[in-house]
Amino acid sequence: MTTLQMMGGGKMAEALLGGLLAKGWAQAGDVHVVEPSEERRKVLAENYPGLSVGDQPVAGVDTVVAVKPNVVPVVLPVLAAAGVPRVLSIAAGVTTATMEAGLADGAAVVRCMPNTPALVGQGMAAVAPGAHAGPEDLDWARSILAAVGEVVTVDEADLDAVTGVSGSGPAYVFHLAEALIAAGIAQGLSPEVADRLARQTLLGASTLLSESGEDPGVLRTNVTSPGGTTQAGLEVMAAHGFLAMIAEVVEAATVRSRELAG
Repeated sequence: MTTLQMMGGGKMAEALLGGLLAKGWAQAGDVHVVEPSEERRKVLAENYPGLSVGDQPVAGVDTVVAVKPNVVPVVLPVLAAAGVPRVLSIAAGVTTATMEAGLADGAAVVRCMPNTPALVGQGMAAVAPGAHAGPEDLDWARSILAAVGEVVTVDEADLDAVTGVSGSGPAYVFHLAEALIAAGIAQGLSPEVADRLARQTLLGASTLLSESGEDPGVLRTNVTSPGGTTQAGLEVMAAHGFLAMIAEVVEAATVRSRELAG
């Protein structure tokens, strides 16, 4: 019996699917994936034996909407006709009001901003309830996203700022990795060594930040000896307005998120 379906079978949908199956939230046979690409349907069916895959939704089933924002207007009438009672939407920039207007009357909508580390079970997601979503609906949405990482609940108005920090944040970290690798090479390291140093340093620092529970400022101070190498590097960051630059980066992403939402 189908208990959950996914509109869209892309990478984020597959990350959620894999997490749900691995955590025992559902069995493959309990989930139906709606995917227009025949090639993609074959891949999903091969990767998850027993999974139900097709190009049309099942009626009356809770649904994760994992499609591009421009596809949402096409998907909503289909879901409305199928009488979908509850939706978790990860379509960027599409408001709960827009989703509710296109679904069957009274359908509960929870909007989410996930991020790509969900692909490795280390995602950070924020959820916001729509007008018809109650505590039980939020718990349902959170349980799905918790299969691939951490979840917080926010007001919908805060989702743009969430996008600026965690939604777009992985790209900032990847860009820092690129910069560290290039800088290491410029100082004479081989590309292979610079790459390995940067990757493990970011992984180790992130793990320490997460598991220690310490304020990041305290951790920074702990590794900064007066007059030492780390202080020399941090002074260059300060001279170039590093904190102000990050503030501008997050603001730009937040503003763009608001623009996309209309």
